[in-house]
Amino acid sequence: MKPVIALVGRPNVGKSTLFNRLTKSRDAIVADFAGLTRDRHYGDGRLGDREFICIDTGGFEPDSSTGIVKEMAKQTKQAVAEADAVIFVVDIRLGLSAHDSDIARYLRSVNKRVHLAVNKAEGMSESPLLAEFHELGMGEPHPISSAHGQGIRSLLDAVLEPFEDTSEEFGAGPQQDGVIRLAVAGRPNVGKSTLINTWLGEERLVAFDMPGTTRDAIAVDFERNGQKFKLIDTAGLRRKGKVFEAIEKFSVVKTLQAIADAHVVLLLLDATQGVTDQDAHIAGYILDSGRAVVLACNKWDAVDSYQRETLKRQIEQRLAFLKFAPMHNISALKRQGLSALWNAMADAYASAYRKMTTPVLTRLIQEAVEHQQPKRSGVSRPKMRYAHQGGQNPPIVVIHGNALDGVTEVYKRYLEGRIRAHYKLVGTPLKIELRSSKNPFDEKT
Repeated sequence: MKPVIALVGRPNVGKSTLFNRLTKSRDAIVADFAGLTRDRHYGDGRLGDREFICIDTGGFEPDSSTGIVKEMAKQTKQAVAEADAVIFVVDIRLGLSAHDSDIARYLRSVNKRVHLAVNKAEGMSESPLLAEFHELGMGEPHPISSAHGQGIRSLLDAVLEPFEDTSEEFGAGPQQDGVIRLAVAGRPNVGKSTLINTWLGEERLVAFDMPGTTRDAIAVDFERNGQKFKLIDTAGLRRKGKVFEAIEKFSVVKTLQAIADAHVVLLLLDATQGVTDQDAHIAGYILDSGRAVVLACNKWDAVDSYQRETLKRQIEQRLAFLKFAPMHNISALKRQGLSALWNAMADAYASAYRKMTTPVLTRLIQEAVEHQQPKRSGVSRPKMRYAHQGGQNPPIVVIHGNALDGVTEVYKRYLEGRIRAHYKLVGTPLKIELRSSKNPFDEKT
């Protein structure tokens, strides 16, 4: 599993700027006033071939007892509980405060790996101002500048060092071994527990359970019609005697790790609730991870025809970026539509690992160009020479040629549609990379 790093500190010390730096994104809202980040925020980070999950938190006041500050403290404590390591962020310009000492006292009590990051220290790596932060008892301070990127790599090297032993698992995703690793994802109360119980109890598919990480992630091996599956639980699966019970306990970290460790993700929606922001966020993370995905709309039997039409429009609008994913209407409670769901997950897995030969891909691209040429870009028209497969899970098609920087996103989607149709790819993202040949006469002498 990817290690989880939580960013903790008092308000306005630059946690969100550091989060954006670590995840190479602008996902966290950044502004120059205190208390802007009120909830936990999650993102993927990478240092070389080492991947991790980063949690941005709101300003932390451990002893808060009222109002929104209390809720922010609760969220931060939950983030620390979920984390494998904590980066405690302080501000060298503001100096050491009693607030920082309170946070340090709390972090020492939870027995986590803590790394002290002294932010806004651009050009101050040798400053005597760093010395006072030794008083926190958090080890050697790391002078950094989140805004300018200074000191970030050495900080991450120190944070990720204890996880070196599992680094070979990072970046490559789950390997293909004939066993389909399946994660069931979705927000609380959509019916994940009911669906899992239906599979494991009614269909008698369980072989054994296996303990996972410190957060008690559970993987269950089972077989259906000769196909072996490994269910990576996000709903809190537990054993009670010989009967499996699923406890509806939603953990964002557990869901993100399960998605990263899966071949196929089943995203479960609730027909009675429609498509919510949380559904869209989970779907976006699945897409970013490159995993194959199948959509299932649970509790379909509990809504009328008007609600069904409304739901279909919501899915088309809010989850348009997953239009490649098959959609199935099911009732986990009444065991309706589950057989087709299994077939869809097997098809998505097969599509994610589809092999594409260079001659066939090249012919497909040439035929696509003959049918519709890309638009001119400046004085030249992009010319595509040949294509080959650059990876699987998700499939990657690399197209070589000249002046390919001018190929539009619309034309890339056109090419994607042609490739999908030929190889019958369903339920998996497809990435197209364009590589232009270098013109030796372009180099300046």
